[in-house]
Amino acid sequence: MIAEVEQMRRASRRTALKLLFGSTLAAGGVGLGVPRSAAAAALTREQRDQLTPDQIVEMLKAGNERFRTGKMQAHDYLAQKRASAGGQYPAAAILSCIDSRAPAEIILDTGIGDTFNARVAGNIANDDIIGSLEFACAAAGAKVVLVMGHTSCGAVKGAIDDVELGHLSGLLDKIKPAIPATTFAGEKTSKNADFVDAVAATNVRRTVDAIRERSSVLAGLEKQGKIRFAGSMYHLIGGRVEFFESP
Repeated sequence: MIAEVEQMRRASRRTALKLLFGSTLAAGGVGLGVPRSAAAAALTREQRDQLTPDQIVEMLKAGNERFRTGKMQAHDYLAQKRASAGGQYPAAAILSCIDSRAPAEIILDTGIGDTFNARVAGNIANDDIIGSLEFACAAAGAKVVLVMGHTSCGAVKGAIDDVELGHLSGLLDKIKPAIPATTFAGEKTSKNADFVDAVAATNVRRTVDAIRERSSVLAGLEKQGKIRFAGSMYHLIGGRVEFFESP
């Protein structure tokens, strides 16, 4: 009887993996075809709760690989909308930049109901963003907080150039500490793409640290092993999302 229960549990987890991000099992790396019905399904609470934070990160990576190689799922968004109308059980909360070229849901090949998504120029963490992430994880059950920056970030360039423009000035002030914190041997100007990207990566890491330090709620969930923080950079050229090692 115990063996049968465990077999059913594993089968349910495999189904959850296919329904959420589709082509690769995180644990074994087994390639799977995506059933057409999976593209129309919404993640259930039971399926989400059976996944570990590490599995969810691996599935996000697999989704980006599908995007990068042109093998994305054929999402039936209307069916996903209907399936999730009665409740939502996203597996991850993603903080990314407002840049029009970096839509996290598409880049990671996720569907409606799979992820919470917060977007703000420079993927900075203010009180409202942190509160939103606390809702996503502590109240709604998401298990991963992913901060995603990107190459050629205009907000980072603005911070380097000390741009002054209305409310944008205050936002850029939150990015500026990443500039002196970045170790870089070349020309340190916004015209140097490598320096801009290095500062953007530093800014991602600092944002992850800021969320952890300023939210006892999320830090507590992390200590309990219930959530995982992750940082990443989306490369506009090539489409790859580079995940950083867990801090």
